[in-house]
Amino acid sequence: MTKRATSSTKMLRIKTLGEAIEELVQSLGIKKKLHEYEAVLQWEQIVGGQIAKVATATRITKGVLFVKVKTSTWRNELTIRKPEIIKKINGAIGEEIVNDIKFQ
Repeated sequence: MTKRATSSTKMLRIKTLGEAIEELVQSLGIKKKLHEYEAVLQWEQIVGGQIAKVATATRITKGVLFVKVKTSTWRNELTIRKPEIIKKINGAIGEEIVNDIKFQ
């Protein structure tokens, strides 16, 4: 092998599938949307089964999580616990994607 072939071989680096997907997500600018989607999907794991039985996360728009709640009593309880829930969601996702919650 010539010296030139050796130096060009050193430049090649095989990426893992995960690295390639991460680069694609970054280049498309959809990372935040994927995290928002992930937060809605993980709602039950994040808040627990008891809350998930009475409240369902539906979407995140401009940092606001919309949650459908079955009763006004639970809506009041969740409103009181809003800061705690926001912290749990952002911690689970690893990024500050929720800054408010609207209970409906």
